[in-house]
Amino acid sequence: MSGCGAPAPAPAADTGGRKLLRLEVRNAQTPIERKPDWIKTRATMGPEYRQLQALVQEEGLHTVCQEAGCPNIFECWEDREATFLIGGSQCTRRCDFCQIDTGKPADYDRDEPRRVADSVQRMRLRYATVTGVARDDLPDEGAWLHAETVRRIHETNPGTGVEILATDFSGNPDLLGEVFASRPEVFAHNVETVPRIFKRIRPAFRYERSLDVLTQARAAGLITKSNLILGMGEDRSEISQALEDLHEAGTDIITVTQYLRPTPRHLPVDRWVKPQEFLEIKEEAEEIGFLGVLAGPLVRSSYRAGRLWAQSMTAKGREVPEGLQHLADASLGFAQAV
Repeated sequence: MSGCGAPAPAPAADTGGRKLLRLEVRNAQTPIERKPDWIKTRATMGPEYRQLQALVQEEGLHTVCQEAGCPNIFECWEDREATFLIGGSQCTRRCDFCQIDTGKPADYDRDEPRRVADSVQRMRLRYATVTGVARDDLPDEGAWLHAETVRRIHETNPGTGVEILATDFSGNPDLLGEVFASRPEVFAHNVETVPRIFKRIRPAFRYERSLDVLTQARAAGLITKSNLILGMGEDRSEISQALEDLHEAGTDIITVTQYLRPTPRHLPVDRWVKPQEFLEIKEEAEEIGFLGVLAGPLVRSSYRAGRLWAQSMTAKGREVPEGLQHLADASLGFAQAV
């Protein structure tokens, strides 16, 4: 689940023209599940959100927040935080929970980093999350694109924080090193699920390799982050083990969320995790030693990312830059987290 929220359900055959996979046909035999009452959000449109919404419409800007229909857009935009997708709209890998379609990506766009940086400037963002599709078709798997986007945002927007939510780059230290060298405020790589069902849900990724990516990022001196999606077939003890694995690998920040099925062709929801269980998981993660923890049914990996980064900086004993001090206000809450 890259970036923010799940979009509204789409038709089962909405695949961008490609033929449905057998797995997708099987998934589509199960109707979209009705959400329980506790999964809901209030649309509180503050002045910063309204101003940003008007600007985005006037300038024709594009964010994952709008295009994925993220339920948290009102909160994040009020903090001048937004998420951008780079590398195209199609991914060379397929995960059974992800709304981004699989296929042959469009031609490589070397001007994209500049355009994203300009959008950040025009939106006057204080913190930007950048996520990218997997580009196994490219020799560097998109490493330059990720790194250059971070660099251009920092150059164009001094004082704006940047979080990169990246693929695994096949675990290649040279490719990862290029991204690390761009010095994002946070390097995030989402494990998403537990080892037993990992290969079935994320066949192009490997659990141990994802952990190693986080270890490499931590060794490079970066604040690291990952995400777990619940309700895809895991059991409670496996969640605990995954948390231990992630912490041991060097993960500083963890977010935990409920799987919401994007379309009928995606993996059916196995269970709805109740708020009390999210609260127990949050407390467990804090006891394990994560510096920042957010858990809840509508939490997403980029939800209030700037606040969570500032909290982790403080916990590490690092100084939050002056221009981002507002994110370190301990009185600020996380409405979608337990």
